[in-house]
Amino acid sequence: MVTNVESQFRKIGAKVTFVKLSDRASSTAGSPVRLDVISKGKEELFEIAVNEGRDNSLDLSVLEVRTEDRHLVLLARLLDKDGSLISKNHFLCGHDERHLFVAAVKGVSTVSAAKASLKPAEIRARESGQNEAKRNRRKTSVFRRQGEWFFVPTPGLVADEQFVRNDEPLVRPGGGSKAHMAQYAYRVGGESVMVCSKYPQGLTLKQYSKLINGTPRAKNYGWREMKRNPTVYVRGKIRHPDHATIVLDTWHRVLMNTERRTRAVAFLD
Repeated sequence: MVTNVESQFRKIGAKVTFVKLSDRASSTAGSPVRLDVISKGKEELFEIAVNEGRDNSLDLSVLEVRTEDRHLVLLARLLDKDGSLISKNHFLCGHDERHLFVAAVKGVSTVSAAKASLKPAEIRARESGQNEAKRNRRKTSVFRRQGEWFFVPTPGLVADEQFVRNDEPLVRPGGGSKAHMAQYAYRVGGESVMVCSKYPQGLTLKQYSKLINGTPRAKNYGWREMKRNPTVYVRGKIRHPDHATIVLDTWHRVLMNTERRTRAVAFLD
């Protein structure tokens, strides 16, 4: 199994290494396998971490390799002792601009379907009728893309300048990724929530009030008011060390790829 997977990754010009994790050290939250991109010296490679004790019941297979595209879809299945399926996870692995990447995707079997599944539903609807080559570009008539972020043109938007921020970071909720820096950002709407280190995803004002009334010491948790799921617009230069800088001459609405839906997090500002 390992040899076959390694050979499939070589077809996209990438190396893969396998490591075992103890249950205590594992952060896979119930999944028998975790994929990551690591660096060894100047070389990047994929790391597949398997929970100790699960390696004999884990089946890894590559569903499709797109050599010219340098992408593949990996399926990880956890089987019981009788060979019946317990759970399965799909991953899109490949090259994006300057670096390797891996993304958890829905139950798809092709690279094309995996890429499409990462796009917000609005973008998929608006690019209906375009061929696959156009849909997979980072710049189309529908959007500009940089990494996991999509920027959709918003003609006619007039921002209230007093609420425009300079050099604003765009960060995937939950952390763990480098910020994309927007030269100018403008946020509208969203739900007010109270956030602290104990409640990083935030509590609604009603939930916050109930907590404080029931646990008075909770007032000292270092709260701050934030907005959950605001509408975000950016323009100007969008910078990231792993991607080419793009320039948006007009306001564009910000959308994140749908991998965020696989995590129990909220988009906060």
